Amino acid sequence: MFHGAEPRPRWSVAGRWTGCYCPRVAGSNARPIGVFDSGLGGLTVARAIAARLPSERIVYLGDTARVPYGTRSAETVLRYAQACGARLAERDIKLLVVACNTVSAVALDTLRVQLDVPVLGVVTPGARAGVAASRAGRLGVLATAGTIASGAYPRAVASLDSRVEVFARPAPLFVPLAEEGWVDGEVPRLVARRYLAPLVEDGVDALVLGCTHYPLLAPVIAEVAAELVGPALRIVDSAEATAEELAGLLDARGLSAPADASRVAPLSILVTDRPADFASPASRFLGQPVETLPVEQIDL
Repeated sequence: MFHGAEPRPRWSVAGRWTGCYCPRVAGSNARPIGVFDSGLGGLTVARAIAARLPSERIVYLGDTARVPYGTRSAETVLRYAQACGARLAERDIKLLVVACNTVSAVALDTLRVQLDVPVLGVVTPGARAGVAASRAGRLGVLATAGTIASGAYPRAVASLDSRVEVFARPAPLFVPLAEEGWVDGEVPRLVARRYLAPLVEDGVDALVLGCTHYPLLAPVIAEVAAELVGPALRIVDSAEATAEELAGLLDARGLSAPADASRVAPLSILVTDRPADFASPASRFLGQPVETLPVEQIDL
């Protein structure tokens, strides 16, 4: 998934990661893309970006000390988002991707004012891809309870095409299943069937996976959907949709990395709590062993 030279690690006496030697590539376009989420889920977005844009460097921040954001007030989420954005700005990023549906719903405008770089969330790209995928104008969305309560997807869809009707339902059990690695077998199949059945009754013909954890369960979701309605139901991965929209945004702003930028270390990870506990589940989300990548614990 990721390409480039192996970074040279630096460790403190206490065993905490203190940095990574990453050669700086000349030119502003070679600056990294910042990506942040409240925890693990945003790594699926980083993974999709790396697959779509292999020459881009990525700095990922997971606020693991304060996860989840979905149960917090909008004011608290905004404060956390500003802290994460400011910390990534210190890393000389050229663009910020907010890989958190909750933050995307409440904080994008504030972050755009605060930071002197373009800011992209995950809701609008997912909504845009969902609108394009729905032929009947009946779009389903599975997301966390917080994202559903925010109304972010219906608003985004309405701004794109007011004729498309949105049927949004919470799917909270998908998050612990993804984090525990229970992504196939009878348990996730039963959960997927429970969440999909009402959407099938609503007659949706496209389904947006509106949480960055859900791509890990995409195969089982697709299998159950095929059993319920056949291949007519199109599944939209908002992480892949975000990566595709990011590619267009970089090109439009003249910010695409030079082709040789992949010769530097392509991904570094910042966490706010317990890097050792982060590695194993993070590897599932990222699709490669996190132990091979620089992981630094920071305070916000």
